[in-house]
Amino acid sequence: MESKPINRREFLKTAAGTGIASAIASGSVLAAVIDANKPAEPNKPVEKKETYSQVPTRLLGRAKIPVPILSFGAMFDIVANQIMLHKTLQWGVNYWDTAYGYAGGNSEIGIGQFLAQNPQRRKDIFIVTKASGAKDAASRTACLQASLKRMNTSYVDLYYGVHALSSPAGLTDELKQWAADAKAKGLIKYFGFSTHSNMADCLAAAAKLDWIDAIMTSYNYQLMKDANLVAAVDACSKAGIALIAMKTQALKSDTGDSNSLGNYFIQKGFSEGQAKIKVVLQDERICSACVGMKNVATLTSNVAAVLDKTELSRSDLDFMNSYAKQTCSGYCAGCANICSAAVPQMPYVNDVMRSLMYHRKYGDTPLAKQVFSDVASRVSAPIGSFDYRLAEKLCPNRMPIGSLIKEAQKLLA
Repeated sequence: MESKPINRREFLKTAAGTGIASAIASGSVLAAVIDANKPAEPNKPVEKKETYSQVPTRLLGRAKIPVPILSFGAMFDIVANQIMLHKTLQWGVNYWDTAYGYAGGNSEIGIGQFLAQNPQRRKDIFIVTKASGAKDAASRTACLQASLKRMNTSYVDLYYGVHALSSPAGLTDELKQWAADAKAKGLIKYFGFSTHSNMADCLAAAAKLDWIDAIMTSYNYQLMKDANLVAAVDACSKAGIALIAMKTQALKSDTGDSNSLGNYFIQKGFSEGQAKIKVVLQDERICSACVGMKNVATLTSNVAAVLDKTELSRSDLDFMNSYAKQTCSGYCAGCANICSAAVPQMPYVNDVMRSLMYHRKYGDTPLAKQVFSDVASRVSAPIGSFDYRLAEKLCPNRMPIGSLIKEAQKLLA
């Protein structure tokens, strides 16, 4: 069947249904889509000369180096998906975020395969990884050495020495010294931590330190309601700490999603996911939005969102804020200290909610079971046997914690 060129009207019509409508704001993006479908002239060799618009950049905090405002979340098996690495570089999405524990190591190993075949590209890539499970200097060093070997690189651009910090108490002098030593040896360039529980406390504490270069934190339209978190974000920004937003989609642990947000933004030419990325990046204190992108369609949609220069209006932001308040009962805001105090025998409610999210929203059941199993191994009784009524009463989002915990036990135990 002969392919036909796509004209502008047809592209707009198609984009509205596929979530790439915002790509129209970039003439080169539209041109690339149209040209890619143009049939070759008879008897004339096809010359493949594709040009790609490059994702905008922002400075990485006090480091003052440019990184793309959209970063590639590689929380999956890269060994089996090498095409994504090539495609991210075409658009200038050269900030690759992985971790020692992602996909059982196959995320880092996949990056290593790419670099083994394309060693000249190492200088073009900003590699970020995390010390999954490390509890002290020795285990942190072991994680880093294993990550370097897997990825076929002698250094990491940014290293999160604590993967999922949940308390400022983890920001110790020992951690500071380890970071300084790793930098002196040329093993890492910049140092920080990731956090998706008690984020406000962790960020506020880090803002007072001079040795944290970057923080990867949960940040999205749901969390923007948290005045303490917003204040902590501001404190870090003023201190020169680069902030990388994760969990930008605010995926919920329950199944009661409404289509109203998606319906609202599709009329404006954006998909729901694109709007969620745009609202995060309109906060210029955020250096980059790290989004998991397992396929080219998702990458293209997200690139289109950040290439588009249209800003969300005040009414758009008000609508998102209203929607966030209406739907927050299905979203765990990561305020784990509240749940931990309410149910001290099971201080891992936040982790169980995260396991449900991985299962229901990410479709990553192996990871969900891994997180759930880790929680189950650390408590003295089945997690569904504890009394969560006080936690439910104190939860700012009024989540039905007890029933969600039992659902997680049924699905993931």
